[in-house]
Order: sequence, then C-alpha cells, then structure tokens
Amino acid sequence: MINDIERILVTEEQLHAKVMEMGAQISKDYMGKDLMLVSVLKGSVVFMADLMRAITIPMSIDFMSVSSYGSGTKSTGVVKIIKDLDVNLEGKDLLLVEDILDSGNTLFYLKNMLSGRNPNSIKIATLLDKPERRTADIYADYSGFQIPDKFVVGYGLDFDEKYRNFPEIGVLKPEIYTK
Repeated sequence: MINDIERILVTEEQLHAKVMEMGAQISKDYMGKDLMLVSVLKGSVVFMADLMRAITIPMSIDFMSVSSYGSGTKSTGVVKIIKDLDVNLEGKDLLLVEDILDSGNTLFYLKNMLSGRNPNSIKIATLLDKPERRTADIYADYSGFQIPDKFVVGYGLDFDEKYRNFPEIGVLKPEIYTK
C-alpha cells in the first residue's frame, strides 16, 4: 500500500494524540448528558472506535450507512441511506462521527433529517476537515485536522474499498485513482 501513497499527511502518532485530545474535550462537554455517538459508515469506523475509547463518560453508540460517492472520488450530491439508526433519538445528545467533512452535503442532509427525531442536540465530530470543497453550510463542532484538497486514504478512508487499513492518512497517487 505504501507504494501507492504520494505523501503522508497525518502520522499514527499525530492521529492518536488528536483523538485523545478530542475525547477529553467531548467528555468534558457532555458530562451529565445522554451522549450517543453515531458513526457514519464505513469510513468513520476506525476513528469512531478510537474516539469512543478516548471518551471517559457513559455513552451509547449506533451506526448509519449512507452513500454519496459510489466508486468515484467526488460526491454525487445524492445521499442514499443504506442503514438507518436502530434506536429512538428523543432526548439524546447526538454526536455524528465522520471521517472527513468535504462538500458537507451528506452531513447537512443527515443533521437536518435527524433533527426531526427530537434529539436534545446534534453536533459533528470529524477527523478531517477539507474546507476548500465545502458547498453546504455546515461545520464541525470537533475537528481533528484541516487538510488540503487532495484525495486521501487510510485510517478508515478508502478508494474503491481499499486502503482503509493503512494506519496513517496519506495522499493517494493520482495515477491510482485516474486509471
């Protein structure tokens, strides 16, 4: 896999330190609240697993699977829900956990949809923020790293379902995804 990576943007050590920092802040902010982490599959599963271990207060989790990319490198703009949440959200304090906040269309759609289910609050935690590509009016309440407009893989992020297990965040060589 390393031969397909142009350069490393975020190392394993940087990822670990940032996730621990985010977990500590979330623990402080949600003390005494009914926190529920919602992982937006599949990309956020690695980040979610590490983040939930870094949170020191009681919480619950659930998963949603949505798609707006297909097998390409750019969002189609159409959000398709593949797996919805399994629990009632009324009274919960939701934290949507996402791997990357790119165009923002998917999270904008999800946040609006889930707000109709009467949670106490909905906030967003993203590992990576790519503001250059933002088209929706949305931001992350908790953000790990701001990155340039490059196609990145690793730590859960993929290209065509590959590279999710790469332990760092790397820029994929263009010749890999333009074949």
